[in-house]
Amino acid sequence: DHLPDQLRHDLDPAARSQAMKPLLEIRDLLVCREARPVVEVDHLAVDQGNVLAVVGPNGAGKTSLLLAVAHLIKPERGYILFNGEEIPANKELQYRRRIALVLQEPLLVSQTVHQNAALGLHFRGFPKEEIARRVDHWLERLGIAHLRDRRADKLSGGEAQRVSLARAFVLQPELLLLDEPFSALDNPTRRGLLDELRSILAETATTTLMITHNLQEATQVSHHLAVIIGGKLRQTGTPEDLLNSPVSDEVAAFLRTQSRD
Repeated sequence: DHLPDQLRHDLDPAARSQAMKPLLEIRDLLVCREARPVVEVDHLAVDQGNVLAVVGPNGAGKTSLLLAVAHLIKPERGYILFNGEEIPANKELQYRRRIALVLQEPLLVSQTVHQNAALGLHFRGFPKEEIARRVDHWLERLGIAHLRDRRADKLSGGEAQRVSLARAFVLQPELLLLDEPFSALDNPTRRGLLDELRSILAETATTTLMITHNLQEATQVSHHLAVIIGGKLRQTGTPEDLLNSPVSDEVAAFLRTQSRD
């Protein structure tokens, strides 16, 4: 009875089981677009605080997987579990408020940088003081505080994507979904943003699912990789696992081609 609370928690099998449960888990998933199968995943999991990069050639089905996880398209079959539970249709809004999505195209509105970064917080009814505090912090953290009053249509591609990232991080999401967020940027801008993203994800321990066709980009920020080729999940593991022990010639060829680029 005199055990410290933390030690009692650590010794409790139910508590240990909960702590080890993946934040995101996908089972037996099939996604179709226009009645055509585009991606199949037998099993894929992202543990709390980890970054998983889904890599594969263009057109492999990676974005369809992400949109299914975001509940923006409905799978033909399968399960997407969040913290061990399915999300029923009547709780999709609550789920979307626990995640954030950053796309290749920033999709900013015709307002200032500060107003764009604050959009999600306004939609969720946060007090003005809290909105100002969070937005100011993330504009500063992403190096765009000096642009706070600039209109979105006056930004460069890299600046616009920084605003998109700020808009996501101000929400303090439990799960961050990234869909090729840097593929349209020039190499120096992309490398700089990747370095910053890696630091931020480490600082915040934000569980992240990142979609990219670029292996170097994936290994720069992620703990684990999942390779999708031809609409099917082929292999998962650490970057070292995949590079040293690809499960098939197809996976080896993709990794070899990417390593040369």
